[in-house]
Amino acid sequence: MAQNEQHFDDPTKKDFARNWVNSSVFLFYLQVFCVLAFVLGGCYGLYTHHYKGHPDVAVPESTQYTPKYK
Repeated sequence: MAQNEQHFDDPTKKDFARNWVNSSVFLFYLQVFCVLAFVLGGCYGLYTHHYKGHPDVAVPESTQYTPKYK
């Protein structure tokens, strides 16, 4: 029974560099969070800089598809 208690109290089992199960789960969720933050940040950037609409531009009558000359 003493060996089992020593196994759970071993500090190397809790170390991030030595325990690949905990480190891989942490890195997976960190990667998911970073990708989600990047996508949401890109969507917000596109939303704030979206095209506002057609501006009113003064076009001379002589340059239209059917030009009107004086």
